Amino acid sequence: MDILETTLWVLLVITSVIIIGLVLIHRGRGGGITDMFGGGFASGVQSSAVGERNLSRITWIVAVLWGMIVVLLGLITRYSF
Repeated sequence: MDILETTLWVLLVITSVIIIGLVLIHRGRGGGITDMFGGGFASGVQSSAVGERNLSRITWIVAVLWGMIVVLLGLITRYSF
């Protein structure tokens, strides 16, 4: 059970960092953090509606994965001996 718990903790940290990055790439009403640094990668991705939609889908997938990991860690902590 220790290997599973450790793996889930590592995945939680990785998905947390990925979610932070994806949210910062999104274009908000004010342009987001990408405009502060001059665009770069995100401006090319966000130039089309398809790119923005795909970015939103990826963000949702990672967020759902993150939530499932949190629930699994909670269950392991609750029912561990």
